[in-house]
Amino acid sequence: MSNPKAPADPVETPSIDARLVRKLADILKDTGLSEIEVEHAGLKIRVARELTVAAAQTTYAGQTLLIVEAMKTMNPISAPKAGKIVEILVADAQPVEFGEPLVVIE
Repeated sequence: MSNPKAPADPVETPSIDARLVRKLADILKDTGLSEIEVEHAGLKIRVARELTVAAAQTTYAGQTLLIVEAMKTMNPISAPKAGKIVEILVADAQPVEFGEPLVVIE
């Protein structure tokens, strides 16, 4: 005898398509982007790669060092003086505050 009050099938959760993730990673590589995010039918996939900068890189005053996103606007951050970048104090995608030191230039 079957149970008429048997629980319904559990809610089906969307599965991640590995081919889609690989395709997004290829797009990152081909375009030079650092991250990409797609959302479809309640499933959100974000693929990112870590970018690094050589620690002994030289800069001249006014040269763009970083780009900070604020409110979907990309803001270039220029070097305040010429010198060598000896340390980067923040990681990619890390939130920063106004006036916070981002790099050390000697």
